[in-house]
Amino acid sequence: MLYHLFEYLTENGYDFPGMGLMKYISFRALLATIVALITGLYLAPKIIRKLQKRQIGEEIRDLGLEGQLSKKGTPTMGGIIILLSILVPALLFGDLTNIYVILLIITTIWLGLIGFLDDSIKVFKRNKEGLNGKYKIIGQVTLGLLVGIILCTNDSVTIRERIPSSANESQSEVALYKDVKSTKTNIPFVKDNQFDYSWLAPFKGKAKEITGWGIYILVIIFIITAVSNGTNLTDGMDGLATGTSAIIGTAIGILAYLSGNSIYASYLNMMYIPATGEVVIFMAAFVGALIGFLWYNTFPAQVFMGDTGSLALGGIIAVSAIIIRKELLIPILCGIFFVESISVIVQRLYFKYTKHKYGEGRRVFKMSPLHHHFQKEGIDALIKRPHRAIPEAKIVVRFWIITILLCALSIITLKIR
Repeated sequence: MLYHLFEYLTENGYDFPGMGLMKYISFRALLATIVALITGLYLAPKIIRKLQKRQIGEEIRDLGLEGQLSKKGTPTMGGIIILLSILVPALLFGDLTNIYVILLIITTIWLGLIGFLDDSIKVFKRNKEGLNGKYKIIGQVTLGLLVGIILCTNDSVTIRERIPSSANESQSEVALYKDVKSTKTNIPFVKDNQFDYSWLAPFKGKAKEITGWGIYILVIIFIITAVSNGTNLTDGMDGLATGTSAIIGTAIGILAYLSGNSIYASYLNMMYIPATGEVVIFMAAFVGALIGFLWYNTFPAQVFMGDTGSLALGGIIAVSAIIIRKELLIPILCGIFFVESISVIVQRLYFKYTKHKYGEGRRVFKMSPLHHHFQKEGIDALIKRPHRAIPEAKIVVRFWIITILLCALSIITLKIR
């Protein structure tokens, strides 16, 4: 809103010192981070007190984990703090006419509401299962379908491509580029670092193009569903999902800045995507909000984000990566979320297989998701190390360090061809 106010004042001839700063993405991103951080630090104590007053606390099952039962009654649904801290600076400093900003706002509210409904059922109806899993999936798939359709049909969603020079021999260098709608994306570790989803279509001509868009939408649905659920699974220790998401958000903000800058994109041989600079503003607010929340969520946590926060965080990460055409980097960029999800799938499949074969279910990990494997001891499993339980705070920090390394690797892939 402030961005549009300053734009209006500029167009109507008003001028005062510092007015032009609002045009710069870097300046607005810095403001968004600061405002998000301050908003989170201001709102958190008030919301925590209200949650405590209403006795909205976490129900804990005894799984034999060290320090687990001490968390019983800790206020949950703290994701409200994160969502408000993201939306306030995003609305203040973002370009609200930008289709990418609109999509990220929709994602935040949509998945936040699904998570809020899930938490409400757990807290107020005392139903530990929360919202039925199929309804969560329906909500995530619907959002993915909406995002996919908008990205495929909106005229503002383009990439900039070079026109073959043979067709422009008499034209200037400026005319050698055009903005086109495309199903192309970046693929890491290869020299010609673009992949087109239409290549997967078994048809030719117009049918190939339409099928390509259909495949692209299916990929978007899968990524949004997978990453939001992966973040939800990771939210099992104090500060784990919060800190991991903040690190990933920082990396995506850097990639969005490079992708939205024609000079840097050209130098790094990246796909230039017009108007994605505004994603930087949103991700700056995202990171600031998470740092503010981490003040109260780090060990020992005074508040948990619940599904209200975790589902929305995963959705924001997924949609922002899709927008800047870096979704194929997600297995590296969101490596912790990916491994946490795989650990749950492997554990369940192996347990069912061994139960069917031997009449008794066996485990690959001592416990899943993976972070609990390191916290558990005395369980017979294929993977027995570590033999002694590792303190929760140490596990969280080590997962943060791994995420930093994975994000650094993701950015390095820009130059590894």
